[in-house]
Amino acid sequence: MRVGPEEEGLRLDRVLEGLVPEGGLRLRRRLCDQGRVLVNGRPAKSSCKVREGQTVQVRMQRVACDPADMGLRVLCRRNGLAAVDKPAGVHSAVVAGSSEPSVEGALPRLFPGENAVLLNRLDRLTSGIVLVALTAEAEARYHEAESARTVTKEYLARVAGRLDSPVTVRFALDTDNRRLTRALDKDDPDSRRWTRVEPLNWDEKTQTSLVRCFIRMGARHQIRVHLAALGHPILGDPLYGGPEAERLHLHHRCFSLDDFSVQSEAAF
Repeated sequence: MRVGPEEEGLRLDRVLEGLVPEGGLRLRRRLCDQGRVLVNGRPAKSSCKVREGQTVQVRMQRVACDPADMGLRVLCRRNGLAAVDKPAGVHSAVVAGSSEPSVEGALPRLFPGENAVLLNRLDRLTSGIVLVALTAEAEARYHEAESARTVTKEYLARVAGRLDSPVTVRFALDTDNRRLTRALDKDDPDSRRWTRVEPLNWDEKTQTSLVRCFIRMGARHQIRVHLAALGHPILGDPLYGGPEAERLHLHHRCFSLDDFSVQSEAAF
């Protein structure tokens, strides 16, 4: 991850919460003690205070994962970037201390002989596009594009209730709780953290709306929380009040970055 202005001056073990959300403070400090946390490519102590623009990486112990068994497929690769289609129910990143399969754990088999690096994460329950850098140059280009607001991510979601007009949700998010993210009663000054929601159709029988959501960067559970705060939680969302369904109806459908774009069709 690239350290943003909101993380400037924070301790490394605090910043790691976003990279290792399933682990507690003790695990994050142990990873630092084991030399598995790198700041700008070098091992760093848990008490280290990060600066904007630095790169923080965690070298996790990868679990051997069979991409075919997990339902993963490579959508495309171009200019040092690749896109992997992830089904719902599969972790994006390696889960610390767990043997559960993940996209990150499958990268050596998906891209043998290449130094593939995961660029974005989807919640385990969310399906769709996961981006991968195959070169250091492509990784840097991706992070620079995020900072420059030239990355666009489009999601499809089916939500409770009728949404008739487009709306941009600007609520700032409190992500201090590792399990739940909370919408605050104030706007986030960083437009990369906003969610643009556009209605596509209304299903009178199920009383649900199909919407598409656009984000630039995103925070943990951003779309799920923003839609719930609008009064339109996503179907199958067990954390934010969504109606019961066979799965979470959230899918990362399109991604575009300058000379790289890719699309994955939703299964709902």
